[in-house]
Amino acid sequence: MSESPAADKPGLRERKKARTRAAIQEQAMRLFREQGYEATTVEQIAEAADVSPSTFFRYFGTKEDVVAYDALDPLVMEAWRAQPKDVQPIRAIRNAMRAVAANMSPSDIEEMLDRGRLMFGMPELRQAAISELLRSGAMVTDELAARIGRPADDFELRVFGGAIMGAMMAAMMPSLEDASGDPLELADRALEFVEKGMPL
Repeated sequence: MSESPAADKPGLRERKKARTRAAIQEQAMRLFREQGYEATTVEQIAEAADVSPSTFFRYFGTKEDVVAYDALDPLVMEAWRAQPKDVQPIRAIRNAMRAVAANMSPSDIEEMLDRGRLMFGMPELRQAAISELLRSGAMVTDELAARIGRPADDFELRVFGGAIMGAMMAAMMPSLEDASGDPLELADRALEFVEKGMPL
């Protein structure tokens, strides 16, 4: 289920939960790099993050979920909501993505790429990757529906959400194999192409 478009600014409890989730994912990714995904257990991740295994499962249903979860989504949605209502939707998304990217460190970007390499490089994680794409697409659709006052199951809105996610995925996939390109710049370029009507 996607985040509510009408969500208020996170309170203390939500911020604490976000920090715990981030710590679990950070330690999981470190362990995956050091000893491999298959060799890493939930118990090891929990210990490294200084939480119990039961706490791990309160935040992530499976080990696959800890890779698939994209912590940038709620940040981009919050920045999108802050855009003036008269800004066209794709331009507003691009502005939001740039605002979030401006606060990302090189290590943040590398961890994002590491997650992508795992998700699309291991067959057992591809279903989780697909589920995450669908969730992110639904989040975009829900947010746009709230922004322009149309129902979230509107056909054109669902196509819009799919087009946004497809464009960014097509742009960023090469970055998973070739580190020479800036994935955030490529994502922005892809959305600019969609914004212009994809002229060929």
